[in-house]
Amino acid sequence: MIEATDLQKSFDGVAGNKKQRVMAVKSVSFQARDGQITGLLGPNGAGKSTTLRMLATLLAPEQGDAIIDGYSIKTDVLAVRSHLGFMPHNAGIYPRLTTRENIRYYARLCGIDAKTANQRVDELIHRLTMESFADRRTAGFSQGQKTKVALARALVHRPQTILLDEPTNGLDVMATRGLRKIIRQLADDGHCVVFSSHIMQEVAALCDEIAIISDGTISMSGSLDDLLHKTQQRELEDAFVVAIGGEL
Repeated sequence: MIEATDLQKSFDGVAGNKKQRVMAVKSVSFQARDGQITGLLGPNGAGKSTTLRMLATLLAPEQGDAIIDGYSIKTDVLAVRSHLGFMPHNAGIYPRLTTRENIRYYARLCGIDAKTANQRVDELIHRLTMESFADRRTAGFSQGQKTKVALARALVHRPQTILLDEPTNGLDVMATRGLRKIIRQLADDGHCVVFSSHIMQEVAALCDEIAIISDGTISMSGSLDDLLHKTQQRELEDAFVVAIGGEL
């Protein structure tokens, strides 16, 4: 479970010829529960990736905190990482290693012994139907194949909480459908799953809870029905426009 409270993060930027701090995340608070899929929905540049990177302890928040499975991202960094699987946007995989070697390498980095690591690699190759390319070098892989390898790396240490940053970006229709089934199964197995997206249909079809992020803040959150009721709209796209203060 994730409980994020008033997360803030800024970066150095330039306006004209002057340097200034740019607020990427102004104040983000939301909950993501075990056994559910929580979607961070927002336009590009809204702060989705920065929020996920803070939750993954890759960026330190300037203010606020998040408790993940009972541990603070500010004071319990190693404990958070042991409970967390993170697949960043366009996650790089080592092109000269095979699928199996990529996953095994990450397992060993997580402190998993060699025998257990090999068992987990075999399990994930089967679970994600990667048998046909398990022993091929990943150079030249399709985007769908790369995504599966990156997801396997994120799952190899059996994390309770899983963060996915635009996981279907660049996938074709069939690869997207397959990945949705995997994500749904993870939640059904009791995991807390959070993923970011700017694709309305994807969020509407998959998420139990939705947090709409705009200009670095959560403008509205709840189930799909909640959002439609709050905005008096019939479609998520229209509800999204209303939530961020746009005009229909």
